Amino acid sequence: MIRTLIAEQTSLIRAGLVAFLTCAGDIDVIAELRRGDQVVSASLAFRPDVAVLAAALPGADGFAAARALHAELPSCRSLIVGEQRDPASLRRAVAAHATGFVGRDVAPEFMAEAVRRVARGKKVIDPELAFAALNTVKNPLTARELDALRLAAEGATTAEIARDLCLSVGTVRNYLSRAITKTGGRNRVDAIRIATSAGWF
Repeated sequence: MIRTLIAEQTSLIRAGLVAFLTCAGDIDVIAELRRGDQVVSASLAFRPDVAVLAAALPGADGFAAARALHAELPSCRSLIVGEQRDPASLRRAVAAHATGFVGRDVAPEFMAEAVRRVARGKKVIDPELAFAALNTVKNPLTARELDALRLAAEGATTAEIARDLCLSVGTVRNYLSRAITKTGGRNRVDAIRIATSAGWF
């Protein structure tokens, strides 16, 4: 039996996931959580083989929980279930040492098989996301253009960006203007959206 922990804040979704995986026959759901900051302590207590973690969790998101779990109990492998099916989320999952990453709208049969594969140490990425990642446009921005756009995304003004990067205000404006042109955005907000979706930050 594959000892499995599930962390999902929405009760209805969590109950459905527990019911289906339990019916799979070879998966034993040993713990159900609604918060990400409960994952490590519960895992140390119950010793699951696989932790199925929603990306969006109160307390600590699924990525942070997977990273902490890898540090505290590396024998337990993580499968993150993301709300956003995009290359940026996949990169976050990889950085968090997750063994698998799937969208929350995958078929139940795929989820059960994903748990089995993760338990065996196999990497799992849902096919649509893998295809999207392969077709991600290469980042056309220089490091400085990316720094300026990232700070703009965090709400910094042009003057604040100039101060943080030790540049003149005019240089920052040039960087942001080039970032807008290179991303094909209509304006700064659109350029930020494009860069975020592509996972360039």
